[in-house]
Amino acid sequence: MGDLNQTGIYIGIDLCRDHVVLSYYSKNMTEPGTFSTVMGEDNYCLPLSLAKRFGVGQWFFGAEAKKKASLHEAELVENLWDKAMGKNKVLVDQQMYPGDELLFIYLNRLLLMAQQMYTNATIAKVVVALPEVNMEAVELLTSVMGRLGIPSKGLMVVDHRETFYYYVLKQDPRVFLHDVMLYDFSGRKIRHCLMKRNTRTTPQLIQLQEGVRELKGEKLDTEFDQLLQKDFEGENISAVYLTGDGFDGEWMKQSLGRLCHGRRVFLGKNLYSKGACYAGYIKDGNEKWPYTYIGDNELKLNVSLKVLSSNNMEFVNLISAGESWYEEKGECEVILDGTPEFECWIQRPESRRATVEVLELNDLPKRENRMTRLRITATPLSDKEVRLTIRDLGFGELSKSTGRIWEHTIGIV
Repeated sequence: MGDLNQTGIYIGIDLCRDHVVLSYYSKNMTEPGTFSTVMGEDNYCLPLSLAKRFGVGQWFFGAEAKKKASLHEAELVENLWDKAMGKNKVLVDQQMYPGDELLFIYLNRLLLMAQQMYTNATIAKVVVALPEVNMEAVELLTSVMGRLGIPSKGLMVVDHRETFYYYVLKQDPRVFLHDVMLYDFSGRKIRHCLMKRNTRTTPQLIQLQEGVRELKGEKLDTEFDQLLQKDFEGENISAVYLTGDGFDGEWMKQSLGRLCHGRRVFLGKNLYSKGACYAGYIKDGNEKWPYTYIGDNELKLNVSLKVLSSNNMEFVNLISAGESWYEEKGECEVILDGTPEFECWIQRPESRRATVEVLELNDLPKRENRMTRLRITATPLSDKEVRLTIRDLGFGELSKSTGRIWEHTIGIV
């Protein structure tokens, strides 16, 4: 393990319904490290479980929780994520606990465990990777992490697809010479995600094509081999990544031959947690990144205002395409010059053309020109829609604020 830089460490947490994988990364490490439950082994999955010792306020987490419960020393609580998301109250050892309180106890233990590995380093960012991201999940994690001393700017929530994108493009360029395929196999379902790179654009535009299928499991090797045959037909794939419990055991014989024919194959369970570390590190601007990926959670529009600054017309960017719509927010203050309206420019990232919307401020009191200051706040409502909130600030003692607020919703189809 490399030394951890004093500028901060990036913690990547792959948070699934029944387990967690924890990785860490800093500037002078060649790649993220991953916590193993067994020293010297690649045993990365920590059960998402707690147990409370009977009669006392002592909690155990992960594999130890299951062990203490099996010895009848403590009461086991599982499905912590579902309980927290469902705002459930849970009876544990004759006492009621809110679901988010149990998640707080678990994540507190997780970060304390991580802290033992980087005693003198500060946390630059905690990046949580989820199978799917929604607003409720972001709000829950923001609340719990806030209680753990991680401010909202120190937290990032991404989905598995995005961590795959960051992970792959941090590898040796020979890995992504052509397209790259990911298979995630758990239960009976196998998810695939094909990463394609457009080398003709600057920055290079990344596309992820995904889907999910179900395997019957009677002749797993043959089924998977047939699936590979269909997926690889007509495609130029230079590498394949395999993750998930479904690939445990040594059942791949026939399919492995097809997988390895002319391409690199990687198997492991810490791809998402490592990719989460890279996501935080790169999004914080620690290295040049010549790629753009616009997924389900990324904004599909740029929103700008045209303003006069030092006698020069220029654009003030409020919202940037490619940023997560859950996290992005823009704000600026302007002085109104002329009629009570302003122009808002909306542009798709792949287009050079912009649409212009003129937003009127009805019922604004009549004042002398350049005697009205406005605060404009842009808040995304989805990946394609932004709400603009305009507040009348007046102009100091000369023009008192009316406290008036206007709201306009803009977006793309």
